[in-house]
Amino acid sequence: MEATILIVDDEPNIVELNRLYLEGAGYRVLTARTGQEALERFRSDHPDLIVLDLMLPGLDGWGVCRAIRQESQTPIIMLTARTEDIDRILGLELGADDYVTKPYNPRELVARVRAVLRRTNPAAETAAAAPLTLGDVTLDPARRTVHVGATPVNLRAKEFDLLQHLMENAGIVLSRERLLNQVWGYDFAGETRTVDVHVAALRRELRNSNVALETVWGIGYKLVGPPSTAAQPSR
Repeated sequence: MEATILIVDDEPNIVELNRLYLEGAGYRVLTARTGQEALERFRSDHPDLIVLDLMLPGLDGWGVCRAIRQESQTPIIMLTARTEDIDRILGLELGADDYVTKPYNPRELVARVRAVLRRTNPAAETAAAAPLTLGDVTLDPARRTVHVGATPVNLRAKEFDLLQHLMENAGIVLSRERLLNQVWGYDFAGETRTVDVHVAALRRELRNSNVALETVWGIGYKLVGPPSTAAQPSR
């Protein structure tokens, strides 16, 4: 089945351009012009991904993202003309999966939509993928679940993907650029702060585990478990 994308933007030209490119890539596209309309479409049509502009009349994109995250982990790509780093960080901390600054090439948006859906759509995962364990952390790629011991851990979609990649490469130092490319699906100069924000969130979620997400200064990150352990398929 084709994925459904909800575009939320009050600029008709941007909406139609994004619609043209996304439909050309094979997606079903819905649109909304206000924050309130976006929430109504989200609740009635259950899109697979939301492309969300921040500067909306009435309820703005921050409010829309916050409301959606109270109900769902549906992937969100934020669009904005604001370039301040603090806006990017706030958007990611509110639960956005990606962040695109205007002006942008619509082909880039399509690429990012594909990358996010590839990582968040369970159908895109290998059904037979075996769970991974490292220390007391268990990750099941097929069910997209994470447990610390017997306790479930609720991760956002991109946090899950990041943890999976780190567990698959446990003990190996991974650069921010590699993580950006492998987990987010693109290589975009200047976006490595995205990785840092998600690493910080993942550390908070794993604070009660016996694994550590270490910073290797000047290079990137590595995930380590208790002595003499490595991530292995669960039996």
